[in-house]
Amino acid sequence: MKTCYFDAFSGISGDMTVGALIDAGADGAALIDALNSLNLGATYSYEKTKRRGIGATKFHVEGGEQKAHRHLPHVVKIIENASALTERTKRRSIDVFNKLGAAEAKIHNQPIEKVHFHEVGAVDSISDIVGACFGFELLGIDEIYCSPLNVGSGTVETEHGTLPVPAPATAELLINRPVYSKGPEMELTTPTGAALVSTLAVSFGAMPAMSIQSTGFGAGANDFKVQANVLRAVIGTRSAAVESTTVAVIEANIDDSSPQVLGYAMDRLFAAGALDVTIQPVFMKKNRPGSLLSVIARPEDQEALAKIVLEETTTLGLRIYAAERRVQARSVIEVETPHGKVRMKVTPQGASPEYDDCRAIAEAKGVPLKQVLAEAQFAYRKEF
Repeated sequence: MKTCYFDAFSGISGDMTVGALIDAGADGAALIDALNSLNLGATYSYEKTKRRGIGATKFHVEGGEQKAHRHLPHVVKIIENASALTERTKRRSIDVFNKLGAAEAKIHNQPIEKVHFHEVGAVDSISDIVGACFGFELLGIDEIYCSPLNVGSGTVETEHGTLPVPAPATAELLINRPVYSKGPEMELTTPTGAALVSTLAVSFGAMPAMSIQSTGFGAGANDFKVQANVLRAVIGTRSAAVESTTVAVIEANIDDSSPQVLGYAMDRLFAAGALDVTIQPVFMKKNRPGSLLSVIARPEDQEALAKIVLEETTTLGLRIYAAERRVQARSVIEVETPHGKVRMKVTPQGASPEYDDCRAIAEAKGVPLKQVLAEAQFAYRKEF
């Protein structure tokens, strides 16, 4: 599986994305030929440059009807009529614009078909989105991952006047995605960049387990003093190595909740997407016996799960910190037992039956759970 990981420590924009992909090995001449088939009247170029001493590629779009207001159907038609684009490039590009259109429609409180794009309907934004999607095609990218996004701070000038960073459309696109603010007071993640990764990235967080084949840096317009204004693209293939991911750990010490309340809170947390929930007996101040509630969460689920802890327990506060989680590469297969099919989680160290499957069979067939577990293991060893 060919993978691209974006390290957006200085934000992400459309031109930075295209520059990073060219820098990582995408054929720049072929990419420009494909963009010319959009017939936007623009000229395209790229150059090697530096940002804080880091070599990077800057992608340029010049000319064309930059200030034209285009509705979504018009943009889709331009993409569909581009003869040099592959079908996957067209599909990805249109998906990005649909996501962007939905965000704009919500911000302006109008139907998506009536939304006309301002900055994002300009020639450079269309070219950046299509260029990025064609760059993925040139590199054979199947999966896209992204780090938490540095959105910047301060304000940005738009056709709607001065707005806070992140701009409304950017903030809408990044709902449930991990973001932070660091560096110069300006917009670092643009609506175009946010639309690309919020649409195409399969997850946000630490770099997935992969064998690196190439890296590239896409340069932003400015050269900051405090950090290199670049987007890094890491290209490779997924590997069976232990995967490192970033998680949020939510903890609370509780000495005045009943076991029924804590059990119900645990059920709600799992239902809301917690990766794991544990309750440990502890001794607290004044020698009071209590419980330590610990929740492991995806970064994008952190706030929703913290809210549940505060709602469902009697704690007056909690602790949240980032941790690194190592995940063994795994796959899932089905085996046939005398009582029905059971899913098996397979890792390089062995296989284990899916508990829920075995429990359901044991209850339905009236056989001991330990028997179903043993039969599943036997069926796996016999077949594999």
